Amino acid sequence: MKDKIFGVLQRVGRSFMLPIALLPIAGLLLGIGSSFTNPTTLEAYHLTNVIKEGGVLFTLLDIMSKTGSIVFDNLALLFAMGVAIGMAKKEKEVAALSGAISYLIMNTAISTLISAKGGVDAMAANTTTSVLGITTLQMGVFGGIIVGLGVAALHNRFYKIQLPQVLSFFGGTRFVPIVCSIVYLIVGVVMFFVWPLIQSGIAALGQLVLESGYAGTWIYGVIERALIPFGLHHVFYMPFWQTELGGALLIDGVTVTGAQNIFFAELASNSTMHFSVSATRFMSGKFPFMIFGLPAAALAMYKAARPEKKKVVGGLLLSAALTAMLTGITEPLEFTFLFVAPAMYVVHCILAGLSYMLMHIFNVGVGMTFSGGAIDLTLFGILQGNAKTNWIWIVIIGLIYAVVYYLVFYFMITKFNYKTPGREADDEETKLFTRKDLNLRNEALKAADKCTSDTVSALILAGLGGKANLVDLDCCATRLRISVSDPALVNDALLKQSGASGIIHKGQGVQIIYGPQVSVVKSDLEDFLDSPKSDEPFKFEPDNTLLKEENPETQKDATASFELAAHMNGTVVNLEDVEDEAFSSEVLGKGIAVEPIEGKLYSPCDGKVDMVFDTNHAVNIVSKEGCEILLHIGIDTVKLGGKYFEAHVKDDCEVKKGDLLISFDLEGIKSEGYKVTTPMVICNTDDYTSVEAVSQGEISKGDKILEIK
Repeated sequence: MKDKIFGVLQRVGRSFMLPIALLPIAGLLLGIGSSFTNPTTLEAYHLTNVIKEGGVLFTLLDIMSKTGSIVFDNLALLFAMGVAIGMAKKEKEVAALSGAISYLIMNTAISTLISAKGGVDAMAANTTTSVLGITTLQMGVFGGIIVGLGVAALHNRFYKIQLPQVLSFFGGTRFVPIVCSIVYLIVGVVMFFVWPLIQSGIAALGQLVLESGYAGTWIYGVIERALIPFGLHHVFYMPFWQTELGGALLIDGVTVTGAQNIFFAELASNSTMHFSVSATRFMSGKFPFMIFGLPAAALAMYKAARPEKKKVVGGLLLSAALTAMLTGITEPLEFTFLFVAPAMYVVHCILAGLSYMLMHIFNVGVGMTFSGGAIDLTLFGILQGNAKTNWIWIVIIGLIYAVVYYLVFYFMITKFNYKTPGREADDEETKLFTRKDLNLRNEALKAADKCTSDTVSALILAGLGGKANLVDLDCCATRLRISVSDPALVNDALLKQSGASGIIHKGQGVQIIYGPQVSVVKSDLEDFLDSPKSDEPFKFEPDNTLLKEENPETQKDATASFELAAHMNGTVVNLEDVEDEAFSSEVLGKGIAVEPIEGKLYSPCDGKVDMVFDTNHAVNIVSKEGCEILLHIGIDTVKLGGKYFEAHVKDDCEVKKGDLLISFDLEGIKSEGYKVTTPMVICNTDDYTSVEAVSQGEISKGDKILEIK
């Protein structure tokens, strides 16, 4: 349960990254545009004669300012769409549309109730705002996140839904925006009554954070860095940046909530004398350790490297240090600490928290788009002037941090002999580490205890010659049926290591026998193919000792023959005459069909039920001779979702010829517009010399219908 919650939180954090990725360009436009259209800045840099109001350059800068501002003004809508895209499993474009529609509907429902109550004047002070021209409650980015998460949940639940024939046009992905619209109309009504209570709680918590002083800022900084290895830092800092938890301020007559929103509203305002430190305390602490501290730690690693490896490691560390300094992207350096010496990362977290606290103490008012590099420092600190930001303290504290980071990390590396880049063994690669490396190591540790489904899927994929070699994937009762581009790339030894009991090659087709659990193997493989891990499957050494004689199941006696009995009372129909190409083309195998006169399906042989389909419209049986038989009631009846069908057997139960397998409402199925022709298909037809129909016309259950040799 804990792992499941943790996994969901990680996905939520990752889903935030799509809208967050818009902030750098929006901040760049707003930062440059607002800076050079602000009279104070123009006078400070003596640009009043170059950039004049009404002039071409001023107008272009004003456009930049306003286009950047529109992104921050509508972040909630962007989160509604972005989070829905990030959390949706497939058909993400439908999730995005549904997120936008749901957000508009929710706010319109709230707006209508505000009007019914007497308008904005009847609401509590500073609790309403205007979103895309809609008067609604001040929910900030939380409103968008609520929509995005809810829409994603509905989308993942309903994007494959099958509706009755008469409503089938509205099934599948078309149903998602419909159900989301209905749900978020209701959510809008509920939020009108519930959100004011939540808002009061957030405001009280925000006030508590505000009153926590410097100690609270230090704790915030430590936690923010400590959550990075888990990918949960976005979930942690986003409420401070985008909601009242990070403060609320009246700017140019408008109440703005959230630390980042406050900073950018002040940036766009001509009346700002000094940026609010109560807001920037949640941002400015990144600058000293990202621009100065971590590059100094990189220098310490370089100095501690073995002489013969300094040339190689120097290029790697220089690149990582420059990236951290310019953009604030610190992953290669931070994850290298975490990978080779977690104690160094603990020290880093403590120093990072101290950096936040020092920026708060020295009233530094520099904000950022998403990280604390020199680009953001220049735009939102230096260009705004020291009088408004106190940016000079970033440089002063940063230089001290450079010395501290260098001395502390060099001491730890040499004292405890940490294997930082350049100090590893000769047979190990000199590299910096990333989150991917950390995740791969954790997965490897788990795999050492248990052969996971991903490991089996990776073995199968490697044995089939990799993802690019796969053309088609399907399964029958006991085996995977796969088409490949190049059969020469298939490695039977690896497939055997995955648990296969036999492998059959036929041209570009490969059949891998796993037995009754094959449907689970197929589902796991499909999930693995949809994951990024499938692009770089694990490398396995084939165990050729497993390549013994083929499984007896694949070695049929060419002289043996047996019969199958009719599975229904009715009229025999040749398989090529069945009105479904999947059956008539014999792509599933050879067989026969019956047009039934009653709603009962019987076993055609003695054997074992391999699988009863969830919708009870079909069943797989393996006869005592090893014949894999699919019995499928009707055409496309899976769309009925189990309506009209009742199974009388379960998976793995033994059956005798003539036993009742499934009963069904013959007329009910016909009334829904479905054909009831019922094929009996031999899924492992390739194992036999011939599969011949031996009866025509009227037939009764138990009569001979197929002869198999």
